[in-house]
Amino acid sequence: MVGAVVVLWLGVCLLLLWLLKGSRPPGFPPGPAPLPLIGNLLQLDPQNPLKTLRKLAEQYGPVFSLYIGTRPVVVLDGQQAVREALVTKAVEFTGRPDHIMISHMAEGKGVILADAGPSWREHRRFALSTLRNFGLGKRSMEQRILEETTHLCTLLEKSAGGCMDPQHLFHHAASNIICSIIFGSRFHYDDPYFQTLITMMEEINKLAIGPWAMLYDVAPVLRGLPLPFRKVFQYYQRLRQHMHTVITQHQGTAHTHAPRDMIDCYLQEMHKRASDGSSFDDSHMESLLIDLFIAGTDTTSNTLRTACLYLMTHTHIQEQCHEEIAGVLGGRECVSFEDRHSMPYVQALIHEAQRVGDVVPLSVFHTATTHTHLHGYTIPKGTMIIPNLSSVLSEESQWKFPHEFNPHNFLNEHGEFVKPDAFLPFSAGSRVCLGENLARMELFLILVTVLRRFQLVWPDDGGVPDYELIFGATQSPKPYRMGVRSRPRAGI
Repeated sequence: MVGAVVVLWLGVCLLLLWLLKGSRPPGFPPGPAPLPLIGNLLQLDPQNPLKTLRKLAEQYGPVFSLYIGTRPVVVLDGQQAVREALVTKAVEFTGRPDHIMISHMAEGKGVILADAGPSWREHRRFALSTLRNFGLGKRSMEQRILEETTHLCTLLEKSAGGCMDPQHLFHHAASNIICSIIFGSRFHYDDPYFQTLITMMEEINKLAIGPWAMLYDVAPVLRGLPLPFRKVFQYYQRLRQHMHTVITQHQGTAHTHAPRDMIDCYLQEMHKRASDGSSFDDSHMESLLIDLFIAGTDTTSNTLRTACLYLMTHTHIQEQCHEEIAGVLGGRECVSFEDRHSMPYVQALIHEAQRVGDVVPLSVFHTATTHTHLHGYTIPKGTMIIPNLSSVLSEESQWKFPHEFNPHNFLNEHGEFVKPDAFLPFSAGSRVCLGENLARMELFLILVTVLRRFQLVWPDDGGVPDYELIFGATQSPKPYRMGVRSRPRAGI
């Protein structure tokens, strides 16, 4: 009897808690009614919540709200709402949530998940400056990328006449480019340790905003149990240990006058700021390096895989790209990033691969840093904001061919390359991806080099192409095999 009373009393308390926390504040964006404690969690498609968000936007409009557990979040759908928050009102929405799994994983450090503040500004400024100093946008960075592309093409050459699984090929190449910047060295593609690092990074991105992450957020009582979300913390700590080991090796051989890589630059900055109370220390350096390692690998490689998938199955597009490349480069040995201005169709192809690849569909979650208004609604300070970039990249009013792969989305009537305002794969505003320019250079130099030397073919036994993406913090195409044929290298 006593036990039943206790259970009943507990149930009443939980119901009151939900009634107090689960009702929308005055003027808050509309949305579906939440369930006690779990909010709208059961309404989200666990495999691909983008489908659910699309339907809710049709019902409630471009700015609507959901409950993840007892916490309300605001979802932005379409270019107008996303730009209003991230560009027009950038200052009010630069924050990051501190209560979700990936926030706890990163401990609020680095540049991606750190909340807006002095430490974030210092480290973002440092990262951008260091990337420029190492040649971003210059010929020296081109050489770094082209050197890695040589290793990639060597493996493609070995597969010429047959088929290969490209799933890790582009991961290894993109990762090695960022590794050369932050570590001053690269890995061999068949290095087991390197492959382990790549696998851990993939698993982090897969679990970061999936069903287990949601369970972590809504049920803190379960966090101590050996459930799959524990792997995220384990993988992240192993990446942190790797960064710690490399930093320790650098500390004894740092080149302060002629820095070899970003670690040397950071150690130099730490020495200069030793007495000014700045946030530059070993722990923040580890987080920054992890951010760059993950962000510099997954997004670029998944975009390359998307491009190759569509080029194999849209052979007329591949051949038109090859003709344009051959016409511009002629007998010249290497492509230059400046050549992009003479290759509008290739530029359009690359941007279309980014659009349909939709690699970071929900950006990185923001929070309101102050009490503000958005689209006529009241947004209290601390409210989590989810910019649905996927909705912008397929918005019917913004694209000529929103639901198909077509480079003409980026070409005008004269065949000139144009970039619509709705092209936001890197997000926008003060939190825009700091590696955007590096990614643009990598995508152009790698794809032009590959398409110049090889023909990509859908295998006869490859079945029906599946273009559906695997949802995650970064989306990726489903695994596929790629046929490789060498092209004649006349005049080179």
